[in-house]
Amino acid sequence: MTSIVRRRGSAIWTAFFRDQNGRQHCRSTESTDRKTAQRIADEFENAAQKKRTLRQLQRVLDQMYELVNGQRVERLAVREFVALWLELKAPETASRTSDFYKESTEKFLSFLGPRADAFLGEITKADLIAYRNTLAKTLAPKTTNHHVKLLRMLFKAAKRDGLLQDDPSEFVETVRRGKTTGSSRRAFTLEEINAVLRVADAEWRSMVLFGLYTGQRLGDIALITWSNLDLEAGEIRFVTSKTSRRMILPMAPALRKHVLSLPAGDNPEAPIHPRAYGVVRRQKRSGSLSNQFSDLLAQAGLRQKKSHHKALNGRSARRQTGDLSFHALRHTATSFLHAAGVPAAVAQAFIGHDSETTHALYTHIGIENLAKAADALPEIDLPEI
Repeated sequence: MTSIVRRRGSAIWTAFFRDQNGRQHCRSTESTDRKTAQRIADEFENAAQKKRTLRQLQRVLDQMYELVNGQRVERLAVREFVALWLELKAPETASRTSDFYKESTEKFLSFLGPRADAFLGEITKADLIAYRNTLAKTLAPKTTNHHVKLLRMLFKAAKRDGLLQDDPSEFVETVRRGKTTGSSRRAFTLEEINAVLRVADAEWRSMVLFGLYTGQRLGDIALITWSNLDLEAGEIRFVTSKTSRRMILPMAPALRKHVLSLPAGDNPEAPIHPRAYGVVRRQKRSGSLSNQFSDLLAQAGLRQKKSHHKALNGRSARRQTGDLSFHALRHTATSFLHAAGVPAAVAQAFIGHDSETTHALYTHIGIENLAKAADALPEIDLPEI
């Protein structure tokens, strides 16, 4: 038989009840109303005297919460909350970031299997660690940690919204990246750039020149149209897909000369590089273009032939990396700017880096370059096709 008492000096009722073994327990009802407190005490005893599953106990707690607070407890399945979270984040993030959020959460739901339809609160720290370790078997540490950080965002939002009492991701650590202290990528030499240009077709030659003279990412260069070019002002204007940063870049004389040699149509929305533009628009990423450039590097004798077994390994396979890639042109442009004595703040604005820490990763200056006073971005003589 349950009973409730109010301790001296307190307005809150305390419940006394017995479990299935006859042991007496006392718990605060957190209520100042006598009738509500008695109902809570009865629920305490009912729960203590019967063997209940975790889900049944959760329902009892929900009922007690409703008794005390007068509002219903909202319980969402993992899949439901992920869908709501993605919908909320979509207007706040760039398209490429949204694509990553969708891809990463789909990967997590796939790992959970049927449990993706279970209550969000049933996911434990052990579940998240198991997921992290599964990712680490096939993905690079940096990529694995990127997925872990997204989970932290997800569960932190759930706790903030009152859907969780505890955040299971709070103490899930990232994986170690090894003992390397910096980027393994490097800048191209002029001889290496010329070697690539000798084996490239007309469109890839143009892409390489845009990469060298703007320092921009492959995906952004692929999406440049004639409307992004102001030949009268000598500027390129676009919004970066990764950071949504609006860029206005002056054209280097060599790049302007190259642009004037390209056949221009009547449609200002036509892409400068039609094949690459079509790839990025269809796939919403530049991965296959990166693979094509890797093949060019192999043809130029600058790296080993890269295998592209996407059909066998899927996107979970650990990506093959090398010290040269299209992204290395970004390093090259930065190095040329520094070698020419361009102030760091100006170089940072030109390349589009968002922080000095990130910018430092792209600086590769040799001793011999410090004495040079050549133009920041030297003109390259294109070989005959």
